[in-house]
Order: sequence, then structure tokens, then C-alpha cells
Amino acid sequence: MKVLKLAAIPAALIATSAFAETVVVDQQVVAQPVAVSTTTYDPNAGVVKNTTTQLVTGTRTFFDTVTHPAAISAEVGTLGYGANIGWALNDKTELVAGWAGGDIGDLKDTIEIEDVEYDLETDSSNPYLGVNLRPAGNWFTVGVGTIFGDNEITLKKQATETKPVKINGNTYYGNIEASAENKNTLNPYLTIGFRPNITNNFGVFGEIGAAYTGGLKVTDAKTRVLDTNGEEITKFDNNRLKSDLQNDLDDSNYSKWYPIAKIGATYRF
Repeated sequence: MKVLKLAAIPAALIATSAFAETVVVDQQVVAQPVAVSTTTYDPNAGVVKNTTTQLVTGTRTFFDTVTHPAAISAEVGTLGYGANIGWALNDKTELVAGWAGGDIGDLKDTIEIEDVEYDLETDSSNPYLGVNLRPAGNWFTVGVGTIFGDNEITLKKQATETKPVKINGNTYYGNIEASAENKNTLNPYLTIGFRPNITNNFGVFGEIGAAYTGGLKVTDAKTRVLDTNGEEITKFDNNRLKSDLQNDLDDSNYSKWYPIAKIGATYRF
């Protein structure tokens, strides 16, 4: 009987090896079941451990990431009022998609171009897509992305004969009004900021930076001098005004680089 038992051991090993692959770990031959996809070797115990379950539970699929955002935020700033949604790609990277717009004249109602201050009215729409990076793994953030700007800007200036204004070296007086829009539709941006958490779910943030718009393009410009009855008494060459204002805008770095400053609150899921 002992001979039969000893003979049965090699036979069982041969049968097992028919359904297994040979894996060399630290110069040791270990029989690994074909169904096991991921293994680690424990040199202290001298065995191979299956870690497949740990990897599956620790990994999110692309579909899970898209349908389960990490955070939603509300913001207000130089781009207007808005909100965004964030998806955490890892501990240091978050994809954000949002929108900001409206009339930022509620926040900033004047603009200075080549030493002339104009009243400012805006109708802004700024959807954006970007990435928030946490290079140090803490509250400090760096944001990069693109704003898909669709902004209409109205500039107004009241000048008189006693208080004329000079635009591109030419003198104007009367009711000056001009419309402008961004030259570029795609406006890359860069910001730095902070995003501390107040609780496990709530946090606040602030960002400053700039977006490159390529400048403003004047679409219309006119000026009129009216008498007390509302009748126009002096005519100006509006095409010249449009050209003069465009030259002043092109000389202004402000119109090429639009400042970004915003604050907001975040809820994390």
C-alpha cells in the first residue's frame, strides 16, 4: 500500500501540471493556475498570492468615471457667473467642464484702452474644458485648458467739445459707441489657485490667471453730436472711428490677454 501511495503522488503532480502554466519567480518554479491573471511572490512565505480581486476593486472603468463625477462647483469672476463639473482621473489630476457668462458689467463696468476709459457692457458665453493639476498633491492647483469664447462687447464714451477724447491720435467728441468681439474663438488659458476642503464634502477655491484671446475685433462704431432737440448737428466719419478704435485695441495688451479671476464653492461626492 505504501508503494501505491507513493506512486500516486507523481501521478497527481503530472495531472496538475497539465492544467497549469509554469512560472519562474525569483528562480523558483511555481505552478500557477491558468485562470490567475496577476500574481505577486512573497519571499517570506515562498508562495504566490493572487491579487486580481484587489486590482479590480481599485480600478474604475472609463464609463464609471464619466457617469460618476467627483465634484460640482459654482463660480463667479471676470468670465461671469457659472458652474463646472469635475472628474477625478487620479489623486493629482481632475478633468473639468464648465460654463461662465452673462453680463460681467455687474462686476466690472469700465475698461481703459490707451488712456481712454469706456463704459462696458457685455453679453458673454464662455464654455470651457480643462484640467486642474495638484502638482504637490495638496490644495495648490494649476489649471490649463481652452475657453470657447462667444462674447459681445459694447463700449460707450460720452465726450464733449470741452472734454474731447483722442482715439489713435484723432480727436472725437459726442456720444461714442462701438461693438467688438474676440478675434479667436478658442482661447487657451492658464491659472494658479487654491482648493482647500472645509469638510469631507465641501470646499472653496480661488483662481487667477489669463486667457489668450488674440485681441478684440471692432464690428461697428459710431459717434453723434446732438443738439437740445436730439438732432444730429455734426457728422463724423464712422469708418475712421472704427479704424482708429481698432488700432488702439491692437496696441492694448489688455485685449490680447484677458485676465481671469474667480472664486467659488465645491461639493465633492
